[in-house]
Amino acid sequence: MTIQGWILIAIFIAILLALTKPIGMWLFALYEGRRTPLHTVLGPIETGFYKLAGIDPSAEQSWRRYAVHMLIFNAVLLVFTYAILRLQGVLPLNPLGYSGASGHLAFNTATSFTTNTNWQSYGGESTLSNFSQMVGLTIHNFLSAGTGIALAFAFFRGFARRQAGTIGNFWADITRITLYLLLPICFVYAIFLVANGVPQTLAASVDVTTLEGAKQTLALGPVATQEAIKMLGTNGGGFFNSNSAHPFENPNAITNLVQMLSIFLIGFGLTWTFGKAVGNTRQGWAILSAMVILFLAGVTVTYWQEAAGNPVLHGLGVPGGNMEGKEVRFGIAASSLFSVITTAASCGAVNAMHDSFTALGGMIPLFNIQLGEVVIGGVGAGIYGFLLFAILAVFVAGLMVGRTPEYVGKKIESREVKLAVLAIAVLPLIILGFTAISSVLEQGLAGPLNKGPHGFSEILYAFTSAVGNNGSAFAGLTANTPYYNAMLGIAMWIGRFFIIVPMLAIAGSLAAKKYTPETAGSFPTTGPLWIGLLVGIVLIVGGLTFLPSLALGPIADHLAMIRGQLF
Repeated sequence: MTIQGWILIAIFIAILLALTKPIGMWLFALYEGRRTPLHTVLGPIETGFYKLAGIDPSAEQSWRRYAVHMLIFNAVLLVFTYAILRLQGVLPLNPLGYSGASGHLAFNTATSFTTNTNWQSYGGESTLSNFSQMVGLTIHNFLSAGTGIALAFAFFRGFARRQAGTIGNFWADITRITLYLLLPICFVYAIFLVANGVPQTLAASVDVTTLEGAKQTLALGPVATQEAIKMLGTNGGGFFNSNSAHPFENPNAITNLVQMLSIFLIGFGLTWTFGKAVGNTRQGWAILSAMVILFLAGVTVTYWQEAAGNPVLHGLGVPGGNMEGKEVRFGIAASSLFSVITTAASCGAVNAMHDSFTALGGMIPLFNIQLGEVVIGGVGAGIYGFLLFAILAVFVAGLMVGRTPEYVGKKIESREVKLAVLAIAVLPLIILGFTAISSVLEQGLAGPLNKGPHGFSEILYAFTSAVGNNGSAFAGLTANTPYYNAMLGIAMWIGRFFIIVPMLAIAGSLAAKKYTPETAGSFPTTGPLWIGLLVGIVLIVGGLTFLPSLALGPIADHLAMIRGQLF
């Protein structure tokens, strides 16, 4: 580890902390439906959309109605994208003449982008046309991200409202988020990327002469616009198969830093928005503090392991840290930081191959997703996932002090605790269940590149990434098969919506409750004790469930590496 590496990490955190309140204030304005400076230009578009769609943005919805509209919206998007991918061969903007995707690949990809997972069983530049990339996928990047933030707003209203039967209007929330937040930022972001060398063109490819005098064909396309929302919306699916390791997606250290910042930007801001929504910004800062503690612990372990390198290679006379699978222009520090960021959020973009990390260095990205990606988390999904753990934490605190659990003025009763447990239990149930099935079936065992613990880690990572709606991979698993495309697609859908519906039910239950003022006997939820309890609950409830599987995978892999055995 180097001083320069730690300086990079410190600068990254400092910039985000400085941006937390400004972006949080903007999000709060959208949460309340207040007018922003952009309304002068974009307001008529918003009004026109409501009129065209026959929507009354002031008509509030119950949690059930909110959930139904959200589910129908996403189901229609899935069918829409599936049709585009299947019909790609006859649709326009297909200069290389790619044929339509197979049924299982189209299902997997459509589900992936609908659920904000962006798992890629395909090579983007060699499989999809410009039309499929722009209309089929990039639109999803905006709308799946907008859905996540809208759901966070709905959950906030559950805590903030008193004896109310509604939690907002889904159509108004997603329209305002897309129009006044995601599109404006991505417009500027894409221009920045183009200025730094990221292509933005409808051309298919260009032939170039290399330094050696050979001819090479370079794929091109509308990369910058997809790259911007891929990062800001914590989507992760790249135009190119090698994602943000590709110089056309991530050319230099400046774009790399901006991409890392954009992954966390909205997640940081939403913590402040939550605090403001419940009338106490210290609540938001407490949640963010717990998130940052978990994040820094993960960065420390990954950076330490990658900088230490592989002892087997050291014994062969190859000194230094582990540079396998990493871009020289980023190095160990920036690659380690990026890997923890992208898995602490539900992004899945990568600038290095996680399969090539050391065993423990690769375990931390895996563990981040298994925690439910609540360490900052995806846009919206991180904060509402963390609040589910907060409900469990105040329940535990209530048991310790012998009082009815309370959080931000709302009594937490058995209904909320049961629903929170139900939502949190989805991840281990599907991750471990599908991993176990794939570890014994012939179709599942045909996928891993490696044998032994590392091969098991490849399967475990794939289902962890799918259920956690992350989208990154160990890159050693052959997943473009009917078996894995179907299983991973089902896992993505369950991992997204089987958590959302219980969460919205909690929001509806809390919104109907009256406000309970704090008393001298209330457990404080803004100080160091609360932050420590939150961290402990996340690690114990979210983490220990997966300890046996981690022992079979990356931990066993690490112990074997120490003995000089590689898989």
